[in-house]
Amino acid sequence: MDSFINTFLESLFGTFNWTINSILFQVPWNTNYFWGLIFISLIVWGLEIVFPWRKNQKTFRKDFWLDCFYMFFNFFLFSIAISGFYDLMQLGFDSMGLSLRSLVIIDLTSLPQMFQLLIFFFVLDFVQWTTHILLHKIPAFWKFHQIHHSVKEMGFAAHLRYHWMENILYKPLKTFGVMILGGFEPEQAFIVHFFAITIGHLNHANIKISWGPLKYLLNNPIMHLYHHAYELPKGKFGVNFGISLSIWDYVFKTNYVPDSNGDIKLGFPGDEKLPQNFVEQLGHGFVQSKKQTPNSAFGS
Repeated sequence: MDSFINTFLESLFGTFNWTINSILFQVPWNTNYFWGLIFISLIVWGLEIVFPWRKNQKTFRKDFWLDCFYMFFNFFLFSIAISGFYDLMQLGFDSMGLSLRSLVIIDLTSLPQMFQLLIFFFVLDFVQWTTHILLHKIPAFWKFHQIHHSVKEMGFAAHLRYHWMENILYKPLKTFGVMILGGFEPEQAFIVHFFAITIGHLNHANIKISWGPLKYLLNNPIMHLYHHAYELPKGKFGVNFGISLSIWDYVFKTNYVPDSNGDIKLGFPGDEKLPQNFVEQLGHGFVQSKKQTPNSAFGS
């Protein structure tokens, strides 16, 4: 029991110290996700201000500050709180004789670094694409994902407005993705992480970018806007599930990009009944809201 408690506390305080050291510029730049997140956010927000797609949308759009708080909560505060539990999970695997290499399918260690990064990126993105579909397909998961889809005006910070339970749902599957790749992240994995943050910010930004012919590979703000559309194609529970890559949607026929000026209604049927503040949103998905009927919010 002592080993579990010590593992939990060491991980908790280790993540806390790492975050503080990041803020104080006491970690290498390539692992300083705190200032990296701020830098990327300011760049993309600047692009929104200079090149807005929806001209009538304010610079400080609806829920701008709520989304900014979510960014730091999900990326740092909750990561500190949950870090100990993930190390306990790993300790539990170790006690059963399972290791990160138990499920290895592709051993990246023998490949050139560039191939390691590409495979790492594609596999993790596919795992997240699959998880994203489950968040829409399974009603219990959809309840949590509703927080992300309650965005009514798109902006860069909407990228990280999501219920804290999504961290718990995504993390085990991402860890599984790492396990089948040899149980490690490539040395230059920070490139993948920073690239994913940038693409995610751009996908939610008030900018019109399609990437031209690369749109069939990379997700983009136009495609992702219709993922958040209030009205979906008939018979669809969702479209455009891509995270960083759009290729999975084109391969599995979940793509949908109609001609439009981008001025569409966002959200989902029943979204007006969701809690409007952060504190109440923390508990959403666990307790049935008195305002919301059981079948009113299953959709986009």
